Amino acid sequence: MPVVFFGHGSPMNTLDRNQYTEAWRRLGNSISKPKAILCVSAHWYTEGTAVTAMREPRTIHDFYGFPQALFDVRYPAPGDPQLASRVRDLLEPVEVRLDESWGLDHGTWSVLKHAYPGAEIPVVQLSIDGTQPPQFHYEIGKRLAPLRDEGVLVAGSGNVVHNLRLMKRAGGAPFDWAVRFNERIREALASRDHRVLVDFERFGEDARLSVPTPEHYLPLLYIAALQREDEEMSFAVDGYELGSLSMLTAVAGMSAS
Repeated sequence: MPVVFFGHGSPMNTLDRNQYTEAWRRLGNSISKPKAILCVSAHWYTEGTAVTAMREPRTIHDFYGFPQALFDVRYPAPGDPQLASRVRDLLEPVEVRLDESWGLDHGTWSVLKHAYPGAEIPVVQLSIDGTQPPQFHYEIGKRLAPLRDEGVLVAGSGNVVHNLRLMKRAGGAPFDWAVRFNERIREALASRDHRVLVDFERFGEDARLSVPTPEHYLPLLYIAALQREDEEMSFAVDGYELGSLSMLTAVAGMSAS
């Protein structure tokens, strides 16, 4: 299976049809049907590492101030307790808690609603341990590699640039720092320079403004870690929203236009 990083942006993308959602739909149609999906979402940011292990994960509406239609969305994909246990085993000696309380948050279902609208493929979420540095996330991402040969699609969902405090509510051109940072990360993905991706803070003020908190960036490291030596990273879609969000979707293991 390939691996995918989705730049998910606003949860309203669930209801919209735009260049991003159409790219996610094309991806879902072009990838061989996965046996299951493991998603690392920006919106499950925890102390310690956990993986959802319930058979019927709930749809979590982890936001506020949006139209009722968004709160009415359900993504009733089944869970996969066996996959959860497999993930726990692969990540040893990291302690992974089998979670029965979380579910699927909008970082996961807002993109899968387009890529796999039938919600028939089992979905498991892996949390992001917010107490650990970027290198940790890259390294445990590597340990998930056997899943690719077992029919599991591993996906990360976040945003390379994500600064809600500085977003331009009326839209407009992206900030220069957002463009510089997004382009540098895109170049590192294209050249397979994973050290740059892990050490993103080297970009100084551009990094500080683009990644004021790490949870939306870190899912990218899991996907980069799973890129094989002979694979190129391609880009299904890119762009900027509200001045301070980048919408890059990156794919390894298949061609994307």
